[in-house]
Amino acid sequence: MQNIKAKECTIIVPAYNEEKRIMPFLNSLSSFKGTIIFVCDGTDRTPDVIRSFSERRKERSPEIICLEYNERLGKGGGITAGILNSETQYVGFTDADGSTSESEMIRLFSYLSDYDCAIGSRWMKDSDVVVKQPLSRRIQSRLFNIAIRLILNISFSDTQCGAKVFRREALNDVLPDMKTKGFEYDAELLWWLKKKGYSIKEVPIVWENREETSVGRADGAGMIIRLFKMRLGLSP
Repeated sequence: MQNIKAKECTIIVPAYNEEKRIMPFLNSLSSFKGTIIFVCDGTDRTPDVIRSFSERRKERSPEIICLEYNERLGKGGGITAGILNSETQYVGFTDADGSTSESEMIRLFSYLSDYDCAIGSRWMKDSDVVVKQPLSRRIQSRLFNIAIRLILNISFSDTQCGAKVFRREALNDVLPDMKTKGFEYDAELLWWLKKKGYSIKEVPIVWENREETSVGRADGAGMIIRLFKMRLGLSP
């Protein structure tokens, strides 16, 4: 990573009931030398799987930390918990399904030598979507992005790709203002960063759809409503 030392980087992985698909992600860990924090707030054996993997592996890198919560935090709440429990200068988050590879996350961190935030995008010209989402999901994603542009007045082509990295000082500045805790968290976070003048680089990414998301049309509508309330200064 250009001018960015791996040991100064932490990747946060929200892991809600990921027992059945977390192993491929864990087995893919090989070249990242920083810290990975898994935030488990579900009801299955995800924490046990992560800890068992961590105990039996021979490699010392990355350092694996597993946080466990008895109550549902939501995606955004889980990311915030991970950030607050991290100690490095650079912090990012990604999805537990491994749709964004370890090498792509490392590449994103390299942009933090010049920017306060870097986000992966599936919708830029040079993006490489190896396995696409079903057509219905792609349509839903584009409609949601249009709604975000209208509500928050931000022009990113893909706010919901689960691959984002940040400088610590930028996160420390905006986290106290964050109000949402669900899947809309990404969009609100980018809105606050932009509003406060932080530099954000949108980067074409190699991305692979691994499994159908649990986010449905009703969830998408709820996300839009919560963002609209937040934008008006109301409690989501």
